Amino acid sequence: MVFTTSATYSGTYNFLPSAGDIIITAFQRIGIRPTAILQTHLQQAVMELNLLQSKLSNLQPNLWDVDLQTLPLIQGVATYSVPAETVMITNAYVRTGTTTPIDRLIFPISQTEYAAVPNKIVQNPPNQFWFNRLISPTITFYPVPDGNGPYTCYFYRVRQIQDALLPNGFQMEVPYRWLDALAAGLAHRLAAVFAPQLEQIRKMDAEEAWRIAATQDTENVPLYISPGLQSYFN
Repeated sequence: MVFTTSATYSGTYNFLPSAGDIIITAFQRIGIRPTAILQTHLQQAVMELNLLQSKLSNLQPNLWDVDLQTLPLIQGVATYSVPAETVMITNAYVRTGTTTPIDRLIFPISQTEYAAVPNKIVQNPPNQFWFNRLISPTITFYPVPDGNGPYTCYFYRVRQIQDALLPNGFQMEVPYRWLDALAAGLAHRLAAVFAPQLEQIRKMDAEEAWRIAATQDTENVPLYISPGLQSYFN
């Protein structure tokens, strides 16, 4: 005789804990129960949670924070301001014209490479850019845009994760696949302050959770590698 059962599922995909939920979970992982959490605990936790997000911004890329920005270019103007929350630029292209627009990929150069350009004011369609990662970042194009446009630069940037705030039940700007890494990372940071005896254990948990999440935070596309052989035939 075969017995079968019908599974019943929630049919929802709404699990998105607030900053407060993540903080309580992290405290419980270091043995501090909700009833023992004081105002000083919460203040430290909010600080550590935002510092953790700063760390995540350095462990790039965070694909969920990538968006497309538009920047109209002006003839003779090489340098433009970029929104301050921009962490890095991943790709950029310049669109020429409006009726039948043509897109051309442009390539990043370093500060040293830009400094080595002998004529920085020459005007032509831009094909390179230097992203200057200041507190108020800028992007500089080379060659300088000429009068054959109009030109519009489109660039994909990784932006800063939105602040973690405790009041009003604000949720974390982190996708589902990163929630465990966030809780584990916060538990490790709080252990360093409130439970030093658990710091190494929580560190191992945090590193494992980050490794799992980071492995999946990629674009699942083929990788093609072509050797540059031109110099062998000169």
